[in-house]
Formats: sequence, structure tokens, C-alpha cells
Amino acid sequence: MSKISKQNGILNVPDMVTIPFIEGDGVGAEVTPVSQLVVNAAVEKAYGGTRRIEWMEVLAGGKAYEKTGCWLPDETIQAFREYLIGIKGPLTTPIGEGIRSLNVALRQELDLFVCLRPVRWFRGVVSPVKEPQKVDMFIFRENTEDIYAGIEWKAGTEEAKKFLRFLTEEMGVKKVRFPETSSFGVKPVSREGSQRLVRAAIEFALQNRLPSVTLVHKGNIMKFTEGGFKLWGYEVAEKDFPQQTFTMPQFDRIKKESGEVAANRAMAEAISEGKIIVKDVIADAFLQNTLLMPEEYSVIATLNLNGDYISDQLAAMVGGIGIAPGANINYLSGHAIFEATHGTAPNIAGKNVVNPSSLILSSVMMLDYIGWKEAAQSIVKAMEETFESGQATRDLARLMPGGKCLSTAEFGDVIINQLIKC
Repeated sequence: MSKISKQNGILNVPDMVTIPFIEGDGVGAEVTPVSQLVVNAAVEKAYGGTRRIEWMEVLAGGKAYEKTGCWLPDETIQAFREYLIGIKGPLTTPIGEGIRSLNVALRQELDLFVCLRPVRWFRGVVSPVKEPQKVDMFIFRENTEDIYAGIEWKAGTEEAKKFLRFLTEEMGVKKVRFPETSSFGVKPVSREGSQRLVRAAIEFALQNRLPSVTLVHKGNIMKFTEGGFKLWGYEVAEKDFPQQTFTMPQFDRIKKESGEVAANRAMAEAISEGKIIVKDVIADAFLQNTLLMPEEYSVIATLNLNGDYISDQLAAMVGGIGIAPGANINYLSGHAIFEATHGTAPNIAGKNVVNPSSLILSSVMMLDYIGWKEAAQSIVKAMEETFESGQATRDLARLMPGGKCLSTAEFGDVIINQLIKC
């Protein structure tokens, strides 16, 4: 089995590479095989047999529990550590009681601090917005901190009472409206966590020649957590990338010292020199702006909870979460797990109607990440040609004028046929 490694900051990818995968729960059993067939066809077409992926199944979720009695076996974590790159279908996330979120556990165990969600429109896909072609963004969602750290205590428990006593007696907090019936959660946001996320976003923008990085936050209310994220983000831009970025604090300093005309001139010069504009916006205003002027945004850097809301709204603007890919990445170690961003959809599992596009496009991200760009681009082209022809799974085809509904397996076959014709 050939493993990917990282040396001197560069991924070393063998031509015959082993990729661990988790099939997933619910519809995972349908989308995973289809996505693998598409990827295999694209790799064969692009490289004529000189490159190949060997898929190695590892267990997590319901399938793991049935076979081992454990939802997330240590062997699965170790496989992702050892092989560096992996991919997964959707996993069950219990609500309220029960096991911890498997998705969050994987991210935290491997310190996959970036959740990368690219959002773009495909021609032929019906969108609820007027000009979906203007939506072309990359969301860098901080993946390990914020409320997803899972630090909380249920109302009425001894832990909640102890925490309440600490707040009131030690910290002098008097703003808990209904103390006896309140649950509590802690929202950790660190300088290190914020800056490595923003640094990754800026480096991505530089590598892909993208015009801006926007820090999305709620710092007007949460001044030391989300406000800290904004300040630390600007700090890393100005200290680590002084020649490649122009920040809004720089603009404001020039405006204060030399006037608005000088500040506008400095901004225009920065843009003409190809510098990345680093700006910020309050989260609620950003959600409004994405509908009114999405073309103003390129790379988004934001905290964990904001990123959850933002990525799903943007996905809806281009056709839905069924065509939204995602990845969890540690750009320092090279570890990455690519994933379907939708849920297990138990109501349609086994019916051969689910849209496999999310996992297919996540596979595209994986191919791009390991440098197999020709195969990645061929899948994107084949998918767009399929959508333009009015062919899609039921969720998309029912909205297309004269759309033809395909089953999950049929959709994969059509993509593969398009790949072969190209």
C-alpha cells in the first residue's frame, strides 16, 4: 500500500496511492461507491493507467458499531494519521443524548483546523437567486474551537450548579436571567487557533490569485471571542503578509492621517499591484450582503458556528447542499479528510435517489489537493455538461425545465460517459 507523506512542506504522492475511506451511514452506502467509480474513471482517463487509487475501507458510525461495538475505532483514526489523506460519507450525529459527534471527533483528533467549503454555481442548476453565477466563494471555517469544542453543562445537573456558583460567586456575573433552569456552554476562541485559520485563508488566496479575504464575525456583541478573532486576523495579515496584503485597518490609518482621498488611492494601488484586500464584516450583515452583492466576496475566514450557517446558506444559493463539497484540513501536517456535507438522509436511504454530487465534488477537492488536477477538472466539466443537458437526480431535475430524473447509479454512469467522451 502506497502512502502519501509530507516533507519540507510538500506532499509526496505516489502514482499508485492508497486512500482510506469511510462508507458512511444511511445514503453513504449509495453515494460512496458511485463517487469512487467516477474518480476511478477520471484518473484512468487523465493518466492512462500510470496513476491509480487503491481504496481502503475503514470503519466509523453505524457500520463500525455493528461490527466492533465502537462508533469510532482507534484503528480508523490511526489509518487517517498514517495515510494522511482520506474521504468519508455522511455519519450519524446523535442529538441531545448519546455519543459525541463523530464528525467533530475526527476533526479534533487529527487537529483538522480548517473546514474548507467552496461554493460555486453550475450551469444548468436551478437556483432561488437571480444571478447565481456571481456566487464563487471559499469558506475557511475554524474547525476546532468555538462552541463546537463541546464544553457545556445541562440545566439542573451538579456540574451546571457548580458552574453557576463560580460565575456568580467568583466572577461576579449577574446577567444570567433564569439561573436555576439554565444550561451553560463555554466558547473558547484563541489567538493561535484564529491566526492559523486566517493564515491558511490568506495563503490559499495568494496561491489561487483571489482578490480578497473577509473576516466574518460577531465581534460587536462577543467582543473578546469573535472580536478577538477579527483583531488577531488583521494582526497575522499585517505581520506575516505585509507585502502581499492591504487591510482595512491600514486604510483607516491612512484616512485618519492623510484623508479619504489618500486612503482610496492607497487601496486602488494595492489592488493594481495584486495585493489581497483583507476586510471584515459582521456576520448578519454578511448574510444579507451575500444575497445583494455576492461578487464582493472571495475567500471567507470565520469561526466555527458562523461557518456552519454561512456555508449552508451559500450552498442553497447555488442549488442546495446536495452539490456542496467539503474538506477538513491541517495545512501544517498535511492531514485532510474530504467529506459529503449533507446528512445520512435515512428517509431516502436505499431508494437509489440520493444526489451523490457532494461526495463526488469532495473527491474533486481531494484530487486537486494531491495535485491530480487534470482528473479533478475533467469531473467538474463532465458534471456541468450533465447539468446543462437537464439530467440530474430528482432533487435538481424536478426544478429544471424539461429535466430528466436519474437514479443515483444512473447519474454516476452519465458522468462517467461524459468523461469518456471528453
